[in-house]
Amino acid sequence: MISKYVREQKRYTQEELLNIFECAEADVILLIRKLKEYGVLKAVKASDRQCEMSDLVDVDIEVADVEIGENEFLYVFTFVGVIVIAGCVLKCYPKYLFSADEPKKELQQILKVLEKYNSKEQIIRMLNDSSESQTFNLLAVLLFLLQDYYENGTYNNTEEIIESNGSGEILWDKTINETFTLLFHNRPYYIDLQTRRRINDDYDYFKRLHECILTKAARELRSADLLDMFGIAEVNLSDENLDDFGDEEYILYQLEKELNSQFYTRKQQVLKTMYAYIAHSSSLYDIDCLSIYGTNNFNLVWEAVCADILDNKLDACLGTLKLPIALQPQYNSRKRLIDLIEKPLWTAAGKTANDTLTPDLITIEKVGRDYWFIVFDAKYYNACLEPEAAPKGQPGIESITKQYLYQLAYQQFIADHAFSAVKNCFIMPTESETVIDKGEVSLQMLSVLGLQNIKVRFLPAALAYDYYISGRKINIDVLKL
Repeated sequence: MISKYVREQKRYTQEELLNIFECAEADVILLIRKLKEYGVLKAVKASDRQCEMSDLVDVDIEVADVEIGENEFLYVFTFVGVIVIAGCVLKCYPKYLFSADEPKKELQQILKVLEKYNSKEQIIRMLNDSSESQTFNLLAVLLFLLQDYYENGTYNNTEEIIESNGSGEILWDKTINETFTLLFHNRPYYIDLQTRRRINDDYDYFKRLHECILTKAARELRSADLLDMFGIAEVNLSDENLDDFGDEEYILYQLEKELNSQFYTRKQQVLKTMYAYIAHSSSLYDIDCLSIYGTNNFNLVWEAVCADILDNKLDACLGTLKLPIALQPQYNSRKRLIDLIEKPLWTAAGKTANDTLTPDLITIEKVGRDYWFIVFDAKYYNACLEPEAAPKGQPGIESITKQYLYQLAYQQFIADHAFSAVKNCFIMPTESETVIDKGEVSLQMLSVLGLQNIKVRFLPAALAYDYYISGRKINIDVLKL
């Protein structure tokens, strides 16, 4: 199986994709069309401007069809994670990683971040949706089965056994009616107690089927060079083949019967996943296989990581916040920090709109004896900010003005509670090992209102992910605000 690394947002020519997929020209066109259909690849007009860009603008996306040998377009992966298509594994790493062409260690960590980020959904993405069709997401199924096995073990059904003088529950009716009784001073004594014990049935059909599928899944991921990538140890639980359990129709019938008799959620999930695996009978090697694990919106992942490690207080109730002075009477302690932001009033209707400004995250930090009110904005940009050079790939004017307005929205609350300092900061990911101070961005017409200029910090992504995965909070001091 072919295994290649590709970088998010990099512009690839058709010839470069041909080398990645190691296939004929006619085949690469089909693969490009399929990747475009499922939204993980975009086409843009080939130009020097596009080659210099690190982000994709919607207006630049072309919807025209692809032709063999065409040099009119460049192709952009808008995805972070793993794509398996027609026997080719594409390992898509984030756009801010430049120093290595095969950043295996970094992508392994990112996949753990994605696993935690997606864990709150508690669903198995068995199907990939597009505007035209759906495909079976075999990779998601294989990963769920193996990860579930390491958390919960194999599928088990129990059977009851009755034994004499066992360690289980005593069956008094059976003991009284079926065993010899000794009478002493008109009191009965029972020499043999009948007991009931539940044991796992090691020869259960569904346990054996589960073990067979797990073994097959591990072998398939190993051949795709993905076991190590996802941090999964190989399992070898069974020497049986699927044919040993009957034909496909018989296996599906048995799974349906078992599913109708089980009400435990975990067992239902495993049975449904095994059913889908058998019903689709697909392989990662299949020419029509398209499996995806990851996201088209890694910016949302970066925002979630920053909000978690920087201890976001935006949704915290005011009564729970540690403030320089006690919460003032004019503020409802049950309201959240986000609720303090004013909503626009439309005088014609005499009503306020529902939507308003929404910061990424707010942190309240005690520094020595002082309290800081910090407005952060997690920006997933590859900003080039070098001395004496025009800035490139930086947040736009709308991001800058909104960041000032976030601070302005809380100005009264900050004054009422005697905060010592207000900080405003853009946080962007970097592959560097240390925090990089990139100065500030300012607008004089807003600075004169007494608002703080916006500091710019590049935060080591690997460090942020390490804190996020382990559930720790980062020390604000490292940002040198």
